[in-house]
Amino acid sequence: MGAVWGAVFPITKVAVSTGHQAYGIIVWQSVIGIFLSGGITLWRGKKLPFSIEHMWLFAGIAFFGSLAPNYFSYTATAHLPAGIISIVIALVPLFSMPISLVMGYEKPSIIRFTGAAFGAVAIVLIAGPSASLPDTSKVGYLFLALFAPLFYGAEGNFMTWYGPRGLDPVQILFGASVVGLAVSVPIALGFGQIITPFQPWGAAEWAIFIAAVLNWGAYVGFVWLIGRAGPVFSSQVAYLITAWGVVWSMLFLGERYSIWVWMAFVLMLVGVLLVQPRETSKE
Repeated sequence: MGAVWGAVFPITKVAVSTGHQAYGIIVWQSVIGIFLSGGITLWRGKKLPFSIEHMWLFAGIAFFGSLAPNYFSYTATAHLPAGIISIVIALVPLFSMPISLVMGYEKPSIIRFTGAAFGAVAIVLIAGPSASLPDTSKVGYLFLALFAPLFYGAEGNFMTWYGPRGLDPVQILFGASVVGLAVSVPIALGFGQIITPFQPWGAAEWAIFIAAVLNWGAYVGFVWLIGRAGPVFSSQVAYLITAWGVVWSMLFLGERYSIWVWMAFVLMLVGVLLVQPRETSKE
């Protein structure tokens, strides 16, 4: 999951390089999710229930896992290096932990709070020194990007709280993709962000397609893991996403980072390791 999801960031950088915007990409992502999840669901002889309780599940996953975080992530990616976005996404477990504490899923721990502090220092290192970002005027987009891991952290806890309602991960993503499409199309139309597929495809369009397929595959695994291991443990895939995202960004895009970014990278991974739960009762 980490290697596949990490590749999405540099590929998305290519997708936004020609001006494609967040909700136009989310529309494509939802359509591809419907085809993949819907095709597998029908092939397995299952159906998509549309009861009120299932619609709340689909709406929650669509909002916390796609509509909100992808808007912030894609918008920030257009202005920041893909490797920086990969490091920021490692904050998922650090956001998930306090939410889990409030909801009663996890117990307070000095070690975990120390891990959260490491993550905060990492962001300061990226935002503070003038050598960290290619353009210091873009620091606002760094803080905008922080909303993506916040919503992903909330999604894991929402899934634990609400439960799958008898559905498997593919069915859940099928329903979430339907809801996501219904919401994202009017927004994309209203803001002029629709990306028509009826045009010659360049690198950006292929990047959108490939990123959507990779994101879907990793996401199915993520939803499955939440049900098996709980939100905090599952969110630790973020540090593998971060490591692979930095590696892929260097290989695919030729990105190079200052010593401050590498220090932030190490601090972020240490922070995530400290946040991880010590109990295995949910595994």
